[in-house]
Amino acid sequence: MDIVGFIEGLWSGFGDFGNFFLSNMDLAAFLILSCIAVIAALYVITDKEVVHSAFYLALVFFCVAVVYFFLEAEFLGVVQLLVYVGAITILFAFSIMLTRRYIMKGDDADE
Repeated sequence: MDIVGFIEGLWSGFGDFGNFFLSNMDLAAFLILSCIAVIAALYVITDKEVVHSAFYLALVFFCVAVVYFFLEAEFLGVVQLLVYVGAITILFAFSIMLTRRYIMKGDDADE
Protein backbone atom coordinates (compact mmCIF):
# COMPACT_ATOMS: atom_id res chain seq x y z
CA MET A 1 0.00 0.00 0.00
CA ASP A 2 1.23 3.44 -0.88
CA ILE A 3 1.89 5.69 2.13
CA VAL A 4 0.56 8.76 0.29
CA GLY A 5 -2.68 6.92 -0.53
CA PHE A 6 -2.99 5.86 3.09
CA ILE A 7 -2.55 9.43 4.34
CA GLU A 8 -5.04 10.75 1.79
CA GLY A 9 -7.57 8.10 2.81
CA LEU A 10 -7.02 8.88 6.47
CA TRP A 11 -7.40 12.62 5.83
CA SER A 12 -10.64 12.12 3.88
CA GLY A 13 -11.91 9.93 6.72
CA PHE A 14 -11.24 12.74 9.20
CA GLY A 15 -13.02 15.13 6.84
CA ASP A 16 -16.04 12.85 6.67
CA PHE A 17 -16.11 12.57 10.45
CA GLY A 18 -15.76 16.33 10.78
CA ASN A 19 -18.67 16.92 8.41
CA PHE A 20 -20.78 14.36 10.31
CA PHE A 21 -19.83 15.93 13.63
CA LEU A 22 -20.61 19.47 12.48
CA SER A 23 -23.93 18.45 10.96
CA ASN A 24 -24.96 16.84 14.27
CA MET A 25 -24.18 19.52 16.82
CA ASP A 26 -26.61 17.96 19.30
CA LEU A 27 -24.37 14.88 19.29
CA ALA A 28 -21.35 17.10 19.94
CA ALA A 29 -23.09 18.86 22.81
CA PHE A 30 -24.22 15.54 24.27
CA LEU A 31 -20.70 14.09 24.12
CA ILE A 32 -19.18 17.16 25.77
CA LEU A 33 -21.89 17.19 28.43
CA SER A 34 -21.50 13.50 29.16
CA CYS A 35 -17.73 13.88 29.51
CA ILE A 36 -18.29 16.73 31.99
CA ALA A 37 -20.77 14.58 33.92
CA VAL A 38 -18.41 11.59 34.11
CA ILE A 39 -15.47 13.74 35.22
CA ALA A 40 -17.62 15.48 37.85
CA ALA A 41 -18.86 12.10 39.10
CA LEU A 42 -15.25 10.97 39.50
CA TYR A 43 -14.52 14.14 41.46
CA VAL A 44 -17.52 13.41 43.71
CA ILE A 45 -15.88 10.15 44.69
CA THR A 46 -12.23 11.19 44.87
CA ASP A 47 -12.29 14.74 46.28
CA LYS A 48 -11.05 15.12 49.84
CA GLU A 49 -13.28 18.10 50.66
CA VAL A 50 -16.85 16.99 51.35
CA VAL A 51 -18.34 20.36 50.42
CA HIS A 52 -16.62 20.24 47.05
CA SER A 53 -18.01 16.75 46.50
CA ALA A 54 -21.51 18.04 47.17
CA PHE A 55 -21.14 20.78 44.56
CA TYR A 56 -19.65 18.35 42.05
CA LEU A 57 -22.74 16.24 42.67
CA ALA A 58 -24.83 19.30 41.83
CA LEU A 59 -22.94 19.55 38.54
CA VAL A 60 -23.71 15.90 37.79
CA PHE A 61 -27.40 16.51 38.56
CA PHE A 62 -27.38 19.55 36.27
CA CYS A 63 -25.82 17.52 33.44
CA VAL A 64 -28.51 14.86 33.87
CA ALA A 65 -31.18 17.58 33.69
CA VAL A 66 -29.73 18.87 30.43
CA VAL A 67 -29.72 15.32 29.05
CA TYR A 68 -33.43 15.15 29.85
CA PHE A 69 -33.88 18.31 27.79
CA PHE A 70 -31.97 16.65 24.93
CA LEU A 71 -34.39 13.73 25.15
CA GLU A 72 -37.31 16.19 24.94
CA ALA A 73 -38.51 15.31 28.42
CA GLU A 74 -38.78 18.88 29.62
CA PHE A 75 -40.89 18.10 32.68
CA LEU A 76 -38.31 15.63 33.99
CA GLY A 77 -35.56 18.15 33.27
CA VAL A 78 -37.31 20.88 35.24
CA VAL A 79 -38.06 18.50 38.12
CA GLN A 80 -34.41 17.39 38.09
CA LEU A 81 -33.30 21.01 38.28
CA LEU A 82 -35.71 22.02 41.02
CA VAL A 83 -35.59 18.94 43.22
CA TYR A 84 -32.09 17.56 42.84
CA VAL A 85 -29.96 20.55 41.86
CA GLY A 86 -31.92 22.95 44.03
CA ALA A 87 -33.23 21.18 47.07
CA ILE A 88 -31.09 18.06 47.56
CA THR A 89 -27.78 19.81 46.90
CA ILE A 90 -28.61 22.63 49.30
CA LEU A 91 -29.71 20.06 51.88
CA PHE A 92 -26.37 18.23 51.48
CA ALA A 93 -24.43 21.49 51.74
CA PHE A 94 -26.25 22.65 54.87
CA SER A 95 -25.99 19.25 56.57
CA ILE A 96 -22.27 19.08 55.79
CA MET A 97 -21.69 22.58 57.11
CA LEU A 98 -23.64 21.91 60.31
CA THR A 99 -21.95 18.55 60.88
CA ARG A 100 -18.48 19.94 60.24
CA ARG A 101 -18.97 22.60 62.91
CA TYR A 102 -19.68 19.99 65.58
CA ILE A 103 -16.77 17.83 64.49
CA MET A 104 -14.44 20.81 64.73
CA LYS A 105 -15.73 21.64 68.22
CA GLY A 106 -15.20 18.01 69.22
CA ASP A 107 -11.58 18.15 68.05
CA ASP A 108 -10.91 21.27 70.14
CA ALA A 109 -12.37 19.62 73.26
CA ASP A 110 -9.87 16.75 73.04
CA GLU A 111 -6.85 19.06 73.32
